[in-house]
Amino acid sequence: MSKPQISRRGVLTGVVGLTVASGLAGYGLRPRRESLGLPAIDARESALVTTGKINNFDLTARLTQVDLGGTVADTWTYGDLLPGKIFRVNVGDRVRVAFKNELPAPTSVHWHGLAIRNDMDGVPGLTTPEVLPGGSFNFDFITPDAGTHWFHPHSGAQLDRGLYAPFIVDDPREVTKYEREWILILDDWTDGVGKNPDEILAELMQGKGADSSGMGGMDMGGMGGGMEMDDMGDVTYPMYLINGRPNNDPETFSAKPGERIRLRIINAAADTVFQVALSQHLMTVTHTDGFPVKAFETALLRIGMGERYDVVVTVTDGIFPFVAEAVGKSQMARALIRTGSGRIPTATFRPNELNAVALTADLLQASDEVKLPARKPDHVQNLLLTGSMKPYVWKINGRTYAQTKALTTRSNETGRLRIRNMSMMSHPIHLHGHTFQLGGAGSNGARKDTVLIPPMGGIDVDFAATNPGKWMIHCHNAYHAEAGMMTRLEYIA
Repeated sequence: MSKPQISRRGVLTGVVGLTVASGLAGYGLRPRRESLGLPAIDARESALVTTGKINNFDLTARLTQVDLGGTVADTWTYGDLLPGKIFRVNVGDRVRVAFKNELPAPTSVHWHGLAIRNDMDGVPGLTTPEVLPGGSFNFDFITPDAGTHWFHPHSGAQLDRGLYAPFIVDDPREVTKYEREWILILDDWTDGVGKNPDEILAELMQGKGADSSGMGGMDMGGMGGGMEMDDMGDVTYPMYLINGRPNNDPETFSAKPGERIRLRIINAAADTVFQVALSQHLMTVTHTDGFPVKAFETALLRIGMGERYDVVVTVTDGIFPFVAEAVGKSQMARALIRTGSGRIPTATFRPNELNAVALTADLLQASDEVKLPARKPDHVQNLLLTGSMKPYVWKINGRTYAQTKALTTRSNETGRLRIRNMSMMSHPIHLHGHTFQLGGAGSNGARKDTVLIPPMGGIDVDFAATNPGKWMIHCHNAYHAEAGMMTRLEYIA
């Protein structure tokens, strides 16, 4: 396996001229017709191949305190844990979740990456009822795809609290070889140690640069009608965490020299792109967003909010930091792998691997068995991403979510989304209820549900319309989504 020679742009290329040439009028929208409803949703669920096994889980959102390296923070979590307790099932299992809301505000649960039935997707006002304080909701769905997934709220800026947990769907036919497994959830943290997410959102909406660290706000005004000129996120955070632990109190994973460890990496941050590396090791990427890719070896990996990557490392003898550098924010989160004796590197230690060129999803190739069937798209629709810091407004196709015109599809069509980023910030775009293939159905591009679009970049992705309903498409920066960067994909008759 050779080391990659990576250019900064692969498929995710600069597209200003291409976007303009495509014709902005109408943004590729299709005429609206009657939406498909519950009978179509039930029919799809009944057609899924199942194991017959039922997994029952209890899930409670509540107020709690968490210890962040000696700093006690009041926050909201699932149960009393940060991250919440893992849910683990096999592909084709039925999942029943008895959810209770003990928070002082309405909330929801979205099952990120799981292409489940529409009315269980957890988006208030679109798919699933909001759960009021003291209320409950029973989720019931079949898990159709294996992989590394997670769950979190889809209500306001609640993602920027402690409400997240991994959801792993195993496949008995798994071919990736490894002896050990470590789940790593990356996060940017403010709740209980800085301003809370609602305060941050309010400041952003007032045109102020949000700083939760006490180091002074960022002035994002100026060029481009207030467009931000650096791919660094909108919020400066006091802490960055891996598995709920800050730099001064890292989690330690114990292993033996020579063992192959599968790292399942989830970016649960609200506003931060991370670059991850394991000191003195190369990582072999095996999956992205749950789907296998042809093995790709790299020293450094870039992961946007909502994305997941699985990598395998063969560990040597010693103590090695796994680090997640917050892009543009000059801070890191870290955890440790210990396979022997030695000195623990300091919290400020910066591995040489962080100086490498970071791998991004456009360099990966899907394994043959998970490619979408090669097919010319039945329709092509645009997702044009724009926005500004002053005023703080982020849009898709020139509209905020309150004004959006939904994209449409019919069952069993192949749709193409032409995603074009006309801003100077990265946007991780997430499609609910579906996965897509980068570069087109049947191509070599990776299969994903979230893709990080760089500033002034873009990509075409194809999806198979096999899951009827009304679905959210949005930027997975929590603050951009709340400021309007969301739209819908609706099935029509």
